[in-house]
Amino acid sequence: MKPNKIFIVISASILALFALLTLFLSSSIIFDWFGVRAKEGNYVLFIVGINFSCAILYLTAVYGFIFKKLWTFKVLLTALFILLLGFIGLLIHINNGNLYETKTVGAMVFRIVFTLIFLVIAKKTLKK
Repeated sequence: MKPNKIFIVISASILALFALLTLFLSSSIIFDWFGVRAKEGNYVLFIVGINFSCAILYLTAVYGFIFKKLWTFKVLLTALFILLLGFIGLLIHINNGNLYETKTVGAMVFRIVFTLIFLVIAKKTLKK
């Protein structure tokens, strides 16, 4: 296997694991599986919805990585845009004095950086 192909497979695997974890955690709150909603404290529902949407986009990007589709970059760019809008919304939510968990801010920053890293990986590895 060529080094570039190995890198793509590893990247797709990491993104798939993160996407599946995100999908499970966000859907657990949305649908209140296993009583998770009560344990989460002051979650912000629109952020949970954004994370759920991004999990679907991440899984789509995994497919794009595996089959070397050029549109993978656009999918990840869309996820990044949604996360940035959600983060702005979260800051407005916080400034209005609404309840939230401080870990939500850190998690959003992590997701934005994580998505940005995979956006760069897609740009560098998936070329014509």
